[in-house]
Amino acid sequence: MRAIRIDRHGGPEVLTLDDIAEPTPAAGEVLVRATATSLNPVDWKTRAWEVGPPLPATLGWDLSGRVVTSNDPAHQVGDEVIAMSAQIATARGTWADLVALPGHLVTSAPSALPLADAATLPLAGVTALQALRKAELAPGERILVVGAAGAVGGLAVQLARSTGARVDGLVSRPEHEAEAMDLGAERVWHRPADLPRDHYPVVLDTAGLDAAVALAADGRYVSVSDEPLPDVPGARKSYVQESAPDLAHLAKLVDAGELRVRIADRYPLTDIRAAHERFEAGGLLGKILVTF
Repeated sequence: MRAIRIDRHGGPEVLTLDDIAEPTPAAGEVLVRATATSLNPVDWKTRAWEVGPPLPATLGWDLSGRVVTSNDPAHQVGDEVIAMSAQIATARGTWADLVALPGHLVTSAPSALPLADAATLPLAGVTALQALRKAELAPGERILVVGAAGAVGGLAVQLARSTGARVDGLVSRPEHEAEAMDLGAERVWHRPADLPRDHYPVVLDTAGLDAAVALAADGRYVSVSDEPLPDVPGARKSYVQESAPDLAHLAKLVDAGELRVRIADRYPLTDIRAAHERFEAGGLLGKILVTF
């Protein structure tokens, strides 16, 4: 079967489409035939930086597809599913025709989306959901989402709104302000210097920009980025964890029309290097989808 792998770290040129042995699912696992995956910042960092499992390694965290073998009674052959796999820690990469995963990491795909499009949801959605949970955001509370037009930030805006919170946003460029407002942000800025000072009880940073000046006294500052936390009381990191229950919650929100995914571009698996180049060029309003 085909798999996107690396045997060294570097630029997009180190990505290879290899023919490898098909996995055999163990007890409690399911074998999923991939329909699509998507690109996340962790994917290019794993490719470019000296991080991740021993090489050669198959990359990828996101997956949508159909179950073709099940050793888990919770899943049946033919089920349309989505999953997130913590590839750096477990070496279970999802950029392959067939992926074996523990059944407890797999959940039903949302029915309101084409199966391929559902691959944009797992890592970005679970990251946003868990970060908001760590922020202990309350209904009616006002939050500033940094990176509000990005993949994680755009979902965080919608998720915060769905809980009854009031949401403002900071984006990286002026042409992204309208996108953040369309997602549900009430006020949006593109320059950190313009933010109201000491104003927000909650700040969620999804883009690695220091917005601590906007945090109210005794506020909560949560970041999902690799950048150091600002030196303010209450600052904390949110590290994403594999969670099928969180994925199932996100899928229900999609089916209820309360959460939408955005796709900036689509590439076949054979054009994975071009997909990485487009991803790293930046300025995307939505995810890069890779189809099998």
